[in-house]
Amino acid sequence: MKSLSGFSRWLPSVALGLLLTACAATTDQRAGAARPDTGKDNVAPTRISFQLPQAWGGAVQCLDGKNCFLIAVEHELSKLVLMEFDNGKAVVRDQQPLGYHPDSAIWLTPDIVAAAVETGGTLDFFAVNNNQLKITDRRGVGFAPRDVLLVANDGDRYTLLATPYSGKNVAWLTWDRQNPEQSQLKSAFWCEAPWHPVHVKQLPQNRGAGIAVACLDDKKVIAVPASNWQATPEVLATFDVIPRQAKPSPSGRWLYVALETGGKNARIDMHTGELQFIQGDPRGASSVLALTDDLVIWGDSQRLTLQKLDAQGQVLDTREIKTSGYSTELQLHDINRDGVQDILVLNSTGETADVIFGPIWKD
Repeated sequence: MKSLSGFSRWLPSVALGLLLTACAATTDQRAGAARPDTGKDNVAPTRISFQLPQAWGGAVQCLDGKNCFLIAVEHELSKLVLMEFDNGKAVVRDQQPLGYHPDSAIWLTPDIVAAAVETGGTLDFFAVNNNQLKITDRRGVGFAPRDVLLVANDGDRYTLLATPYSGKNVAWLTWDRQNPEQSQLKSAFWCEAPWHPVHVKQLPQNRGAGIAVACLDDKKVIAVPASNWQATPEVLATFDVIPRQAKPSPSGRWLYVALETGGKNARIDMHTGELQFIQGDPRGASSVLALTDDLVIWGDSQRLTLQKLDAQGQVLDTREIKTSGYSTELQLHDINRDGVQDILVLNSTGETADVIFGPIWKD
């Protein structure tokens, strides 16, 4: 896998990383202050950029009446970082070492997080107490995990899906918070390099909710139903190029697919199964986030591309927003708690991550 398709994933990241290292300006070591957007974007009036080197994955948690918190991994530095968004800045509250090459992290509850760590092939569990991280358990999954997804929970038992950096193995871990030794692991085979699994509200032909994932090396998008996680995955779409990420629109009507090369992206109608191709930039896309059914954001090298589409997937309007690195994860949250959605941008190369404050699209 790493001989060809892996090389295509690393080449833009390595080149961009060298460029950013050569050109980086001196910044605050850990906190980013809000600043005007001085580009020609005319979309987001302010943003913050804050130090978070090679952030391959992470997740924001926003609780009512409280500031938002980010849990994220620093891939090359092998760290788990807890940050608080407070008064226009991102402030580090704690950080803990992880095994070599952690790839992603998620919240299970407001006081439990899990991180996927390639070396050792583990999911590492941490308690969060008074803004401090403390490791409580470590569970092997049998391969080097790229992503971890919370599938379900029942009291203190959590079902997690771990998918690999490479290979076809996936693992379903039922983790018992109170009795970790009673945790159960089940394995399955899906497709080559299933990255970034996501929940979807519906599968085509009214077959209910499920989980979908882009298979980088098999160049397809697959899904399994919520009614049977262990079912044989069905193929939703196949491509001639690498699909980097798939994410649903808020209503669940569309599953958007970021394509690494070829100048096009795609979306799948989750009612009918129809595949629509969307005109894109020749440089391709590595991440995607849908704001509405027909308003979508694509992430790639140092920019976001916003597109408004019609019902047939034709582009009606396009705008751009600058970012600080190779933007491989986008999330939508009201980070500054003003009632308007903002975008978290995690960059897998470079030293910083970004928050783009909303409104994201102004007509």
